[in-house]
Amino acid sequence: METTESLAGIAFGIFTIFFGKRLEAKNTPLFDLIHRPDDLRTACEEALASFQEEYPPLAEAIRNDPGDADAIAALYHDGEGILPSKTVRMHWIIQDAPGSHPEAVNAEAAGKWLIFLEKDAADPIWEKIRDATWAGDLGISAKVSTAKPNPQSRDDRLVIYVYTSNWEETDEVMRVREKLRDFGIIDRIGYKRNIETFAGEYSSVGKRVTYYNA
Repeated sequence: METTESLAGIAFGIFTIFFGKRLEAKNTPLFDLIHRPDDLRTACEEALASFQEEYPPLAEAIRNDPGDADAIAALYHDGEGILPSKTVRMHWIIQDAPGSHPEAVNAEAAGKWLIFLEKDAADPIWEKIRDATWAGDLGISAKVSTAKPNPQSRDDRLVIYVYTSNWEETDEVMRVREKLRDFGIIDRIGYKRNIETFAGEYSSVGKRVTYYNA
């Protein structure tokens, strides 16, 4: 049962990314579509059919749990994959900027601002960052941890990553930081380069691995 549940969770997360890219091509983000239930259900049905053709085993796992397009649409409508506090099937919610390749965040030159938040404060901040990322006003991508328990988490806070494409482009990195101030993130935060992440370097007492702090 544990293996089946794990596969279902992984499959649903992959489907949500797959679904999001389909919607991006139609210039319709999932967080807007949830306000149109009939359109959401139709879009879920079409996406699930395409997902079945490309990833049969994963689609089968989804059909077992949570179920058909109606069940998937109901989850999204209730906040799964939309708000971190309402998401319990995936460890992360991801929002790429339109036109940004999903793998761009993994480029060696990329990096991210790290924003740690108490659980009850994460939803409204995430909505602002998500919307700005979708509008192309922030970085190349953003993601937020969720209410799903994660054994790799170091504390009970949630974290939002806001990615830029090149840590050496200081003006762009700091432009994004200033935009985050507009969203109420005024405390000092750190920017970590992928170089350090790939090297397995993490902060600890007396050790700081962020490259910029502002």
